[in-house]
Order: sequence, then C-alpha cells, then structure tokens
Amino acid sequence: MGYITSDNVILVGSILLMCGVMFGKISYRLGLPLLLVFLLVGMGFGVDGLGLQFHDMHTAQFIGMIALSIILFSGGLDTKLKSIRPVAVPGMMLATIGVLLTSLFTGLFVWWVSSMAWSEIQFALLPSILLAATMSSTDSASVFGILGSQKVGLKQNLKPMLELESGSNDPMAYMLTIILIEAINLGTGISAGSILGKLALQFFIGGAVGLGIGKSLPWLIKRYRRSNGGAGEDESQASAMLSILTLGGAFLTFGVANVLGGNGYLAVYLCGIMVGNSGAPLLRSISRFMSGMSWLGQIVVFLMLGLLVNPHEMVDVAGVAILISLFMMFVGRPLSVLLCLLPFRRFTMKSKIFVSWVGLRGAVPIIFATYPVIAEIEGASQIFNIVFFVTLISLLLQGTTVLKSAKMLDLIQQPDEDESDFGVELSETLPTKLKAIRVEQAMLLQGNTLRHMNMPKGTLVMMIKRGNDYIVPNGNIELKENDALLIIEEADKP
Repeated sequence: MGYITSDNVILVGSILLMCGVMFGKISYRLGLPLLLVFLLVGMGFGVDGLGLQFHDMHTAQFIGMIALSIILFSGGLDTKLKSIRPVAVPGMMLATIGVLLTSLFTGLFVWWVSSMAWSEIQFALLPSILLAATMSSTDSASVFGILGSQKVGLKQNLKPMLELESGSNDPMAYMLTIILIEAINLGTGISAGSILGKLALQFFIGGAVGLGIGKSLPWLIKRYRRSNGGAGEDESQASAMLSILTLGGAFLTFGVANVLGGNGYLAVYLCGIMVGNSGAPLLRSISRFMSGMSWLGQIVVFLMLGLLVNPHEMVDVAGVAILISLFMMFVGRPLSVLLCLLPFRRFTMKSKIFVSWVGLRGAVPIIFATYPVIAEIEGASQIFNIVFFVTLISLLLQGTTVLKSAKMLDLIQQPDEDESDFGVELSETLPTKLKAIRVEQAMLLQGNTLRHMNMPKGTLVMMIKRGNDYIVPNGNIELKENDALLIIEEADKP
C-alpha cells in the first residue's frame, strides 16, 4: 500500500476505526486493555503489516497534542473535588516529585546500561535522563480507561488518587522533556536551579490560565442559557451548542497557556476540574460529549502511533528496552512511590505496592518521544523505539493485571452504586436528580419493605435492581440485602 493521501484517508481511517472497535470487543473477553488493541491494529496495518506508510512525526505530534488536550480536559471534567480532596496532597506528590524521581532513577540506569560493552545503546547522561523523562508519567488515557471500565472499588481512596496522578503528571514529564532537549541542543550543562525555575514558571502560568478560564467558562455557559436568544431553544440543540462551546474553551485554555509560556496540559486539566465542579447547566450532556471525544482522541492516537512505528526497528533495541521496562516496573517506579508516600502513614505497604504497579505507560510517552526526533537529538530514533517497546510491555504486563493485583493485595471493596447502571436519565432542566444506594442489613432492622424504610422527605424509590433483574417497586415488595435502589430526589439548590 502507498502513502496516506487526501484521496484515501477517509476510507483507510474508517476501516482502521471499525477494525479497532470490533477487535476491541474481543479483547475485553481476553482481558487485554482496549487501547493496546488499537495500537496493535495500527501496527498490523503499518509498514511491517499490510504496508500502509505513515512517517510524519510533525503531524503525529500535532494530532497527539490535540487529543491529549481533550483527554485531560475530559478527565478533569469527571474529577469530583469531593473524591480527590482527601488524596490531593499525595496525588500531587506522585505527579510532580514522583515523576522527577522516576526520571532520575531510570535515567541513571539507562546511563549505566549504555556504559556496558554488550549494550545496544550509547547514551550520555543527559540523553539517558531525556529517554527516562519521556516515559516518566503514567498515561492518563490508559489509567482512566482501565480503572473507569472496572466496576470495582478500591480501598484507601486509591482510585481517585491514581486518576488524579495520571491526569496531572503529564505536565511534569512534558516540561522535563522540553528542558532536557533545550539543554542538549545548547550543549551546555543545566543546573537544578534552572530546572526548578522553569518548572515553577510553567506551573504558575499554566495553573493561572487553567483556573482563570475554568472559572469564566461556566459563567459563559450560564450566560448562553439565560440569553434571550436561547428562549425556546430545543434542549438537544442547546446541549450540542454548549458542548461545542466547552470544547472551544478547552482548546482556548491550551492555546493561551502555551502562548504565555505556561504548560497547556496542566491548564486544560485544571480547567476541566473547575468546569466539572461548577454546577453549570447541562453539565451531564457536556460531560458525555467530552467523554466521547476523549475516546475518539485516544483511539485515533493509538492507531496513528501504531502506524508510525516500524516494528523491525524495535528488534534492534529489544534487549535494552526489556531491561529498562523491568527496571521501571520493579525498581524505578516503586522506589519513587515509596519515597513520595513515606510521609503518609495511612497508606499500607500493600497500597503502595499497588500504586507502584499501576504505573501504566501509553500514548503520552510515545507522543513525548516524538519531540527528540523533531529536535534532531542524536539517537532520537532509538529513544522513540525504546519508548514504544516499553509501552507495549507495560500495557501487556501491567495493563492486563491491574484488577488481579488489586484482588491479590486485598484492596477491592464494594463500589458505590451508580445510577447509570439502571439506564434511566432525567432531563437536566428538571429540579430533580437520581442517585443509587445499596441495601445493607442495618437498613432492614425495622422491616424489609419500602414502607418500613425511613426515606427522607422529597425522595421516591423508582426501581430496584437485584442481581441482573429489575423490579418496579411498591409498598409490599420485600427488600433483600445488597439490593440496589434507584432514588429520585430534589436537586440541591444553587
């Protein structure tokens, strides 16, 4: 097959998407991460597969940047401050200090490997740390996808902490990558003070832009709904327009932060958190739209990266890549996690081991690995191939064993009930909301029917879920322990 052109991009793209989705359904039964399947589909269609050629690093980087902005904004949109507040400090420690330590430990290991006579690579110290920095952050798409798809709860608030870490640690890895590339190209040393100064500036500007636009965007959404021009507007049209407005706000946040010299990835994540916790109208519809855009972005990026790589070139660095991967999984990441969580005594050793294991690599490290290639850093092609190989190993070993490791470490707990499991939705314009609760033994002490339950005023049980069965309630229905109740109640007043 030839190069991708404007004539066949729609045809080829549609085939890739459909094949990825169909293979993804099969992979769910096999326990493979869905995003890994899209990566493999891309490789199957690529130069060493069916022969589809795609080698444009600039285009890949641009598409990856756009997709990552959407993914991070969507992740922030679904992040509830109530759930992350108890784990905000350890989560941010992992997202900043943890990334820095992982880069340092892994970079020193790569440098040591490079000095060995049998080694397939010969990197100096800064390129070694650069290689480590590109893959030092956990991948938000992989973590959100795997943890979000599993209907299980994790003890000690581990799930929100891991999602907070993965959503907020990409900026740190990105800044380290850019700073190290700049230092290598200038051919000068780089001091710790210089690194800290640049990191502080990017964090400050990115944070300020994210919080500022994140505060203004909900006001704009409310203004749209209250304007005379929106009178009589169909709710579905309003939902669509506000979703597009929000998407534009996410891109605006990223662009403004970058133009001002800040970190756009941090900015869009913070903006998403602000919007998601603002109580803006039609927020559920907006969140659903952004979730779909996020999945599309993830799929496109993984397919594209699969096309971009030449698998036969990875064979040349396979031995070193396996060593680096094993070091990151069993030494670099665990050591940085243990040091970051050392001040927090509430986390058990089992919890720390699990957090270490959920150090998933994914699309983000591969996207960051394109920066050295575009900057024409010596050995950049080896860096890209090593990062790709390490990502594959991480998704295969860690991505397929997240739930198994949680069970082995006894960290599984009964999750909170989710009203979406009932398949019932209410219009967001109604002054009501749905929530789901699980019946516990203590709730049945006064009687086992709905009439005996002391339900708060203004609430009504709409449906009962028992196993896979759904029951329409009445006063005589006998409740059992572990039944799930779908409740409608008055919405909180702003």
